[in-house]
Amino acid sequence: MSPAEVQPQIEEAIKNRRFAAVRPLLSGWEPADLADLIGRLEPEDRAVLFRLLPRDVAASTFEYLTPELQEEVLKALGHEHVAEILNGMSPDDRTALLEELPASVTRELISILTPEERAVAKTLLGYPEDSIGRLMTPEYIAVRPEWSVDQALAHIRRYGHDSETLNVIYVVDEGGKLIDDLRMRQVLLAQPEARISDIADGHFVSLKATDDQEGAVQAFSEYDRVALPVTDSTGSLLGIVTIDDMLDVAEEEATEDIQKIGGMEALDEPYLKTRFAQMVRKRAGWLIVLFFGQMLTAGALDYFRAEIATALILVMFLPLIISSGGNSGSQAATLVIRAMSLGEVEGAHWWSVVRREAVSGLALGLIVGAVGFLWVGAIALFHPENYAEHWPLLGLTVALSLVGVVLWGTLIGSTLPFVMQLVGADPATSSTPFVATVVDVTGLVIYFTIAALVLRGTLL
Repeated sequence: MSPAEVQPQIEEAIKNRRFAAVRPLLSGWEPADLADLIGRLEPEDRAVLFRLLPRDVAASTFEYLTPELQEEVLKALGHEHVAEILNGMSPDDRTALLEELPASVTRELISILTPEERAVAKTLLGYPEDSIGRLMTPEYIAVRPEWSVDQALAHIRRYGHDSETLNVIYVVDEGGKLIDDLRMRQVLLAQPEARISDIADGHFVSLKATDDQEGAVQAFSEYDRVALPVTDSTGSLLGIVTIDDMLDVAEEEATEDIQKIGGMEALDEPYLKTRFAQMVRKRAGWLIVLFFGQMLTAGALDYFRAEIATALILVMFLPLIISSGGNSGSQAATLVIRAMSLGEVEGAHWWSVVRREAVSGLALGLIVGAVGFLWVGAIALFHPENYAEHWPLLGLTVALSLVGVVLWGTLIGSTLPFVMQLVGADPATSSTPFVATVVDVTGLVIYFTIAALVLRGTLL
C-alpha cells in the first residue's frame, strides 16, 4: 500500500490508541516511504508514529525527512530517543541537520552524541559551509595494497555493515594516503590469492575537503561515479561523498539558478517556509533595478517623440519589435547560463559562443523579419486605409528592425553571463528580465533609426 492509502488507517489507529495495530501496517516499508507517510500526518501524530518505529528503522527514516520535519520530531521526542536517532544517523546527513539548527540547539545536540560521533560531527562542521567536507562521511572501507584479495574480502565482511556504500573500496598506504579506488566487481572477480596491488592501477579521481560542492557535482557527472573519495592537501583519505548527497546539491544549485534567472535573489528556504518580509526583500531589489532600467526606455521614447507624432502607425508595431528582441536575448542568456552551470562552457569559450550566437541571431532575425513583413502586408490587405501605398516601406522597416533587434538581443543575452563571471558575479544574475530591459532600450533606438532612414520622405 502507498502512504496515501494507508494514512487513514494509521490516523484512526493512533486516534483510538491502538498502537499494536500500527506496526503490522508498516512492516517491510522503505525509509523513504515512511518519511513520506510521516509528512502527511498531523503534527501531533508524527511523533507518535515515529516512536513506534524500530530503532534502526527510525534512524534511517529520519534522514529522509525534510529539515523542518526533523526539527519538529526532535522537539517532540525525549532526550534518550533523540540521542539514539542522532548517533544512528550517517555523519553527512547529521551535519546537514545540525547546520540548519540554531547554534544553541546544535551545541546541545552535539553534547548528547557519543564521544566518537561527537568528534566526527565537530570535524565535519569545522569545514567551510559550502565545501565538500560538510558532505563527506568517514564510513568507508579501506584496504592495504599488500593484502590478498581473500584478506580484503574478510575485512569487508567484518566492517562493511558500517560503510556508507560498498560499491567502491579504497586502497591506502600505511600512512593513510589514498593510492587507488577499486570497484567491488574488480575485487570479487579476482583470484583469492592475488594481491590488491596486482589489481590496482593507480588511476583514481578524488576531491579535496575544501572543494566547492557545486564543482563536485560536475565531477560526479563527468566520471559517472556513485561515490568519490575526499582527501586533505597531502592526499590522505578523510572520507567519501556519495551520489545521493550530490543530487541534493544539484537540486539546490538548479533552484538557485532558476530563481536568479527569473530576476530575483535566491531564496534561502523552501517557498512556503520563507517569511513574507524576506520574500518581498528578495524580489524588491531586482524590481527596483529593472524599474530604473525601464526609465531609460521611457527616455528613448521621448527622444523619438517627433517621429511618433508624424507616423503614429509606428507605435502599433512597437510591442512586436521590443518583445522579439527581449525574447531572443532571454533564449540566448538561458542557454549560455545553463551551459556554464553544467561546465559545458567556460570563460575561455566566450568568442566561440558569441560567434555562434551572432550567426544564430542573424538567422532567427531573418525568419522573424520575414514573418513581420508578411504580417504588415496582411494588415494592409484587409485595412488599406492605414498604409495606402506606403505599406511595403513600412513592412521593410519592421522586417529590418526585427533582424537588428533579434540579432542584438541574442548578442546581449550570450555576452552578459561572461561579463558577470568576469567581474566575479554569478552568471545567473544576468537574468532574463535584465537582458530584456537592456534590449528594450536599444531596440527602440534600432527601430526608430531604421524607420527614419527607410520612411524619410514618405510617412516621415
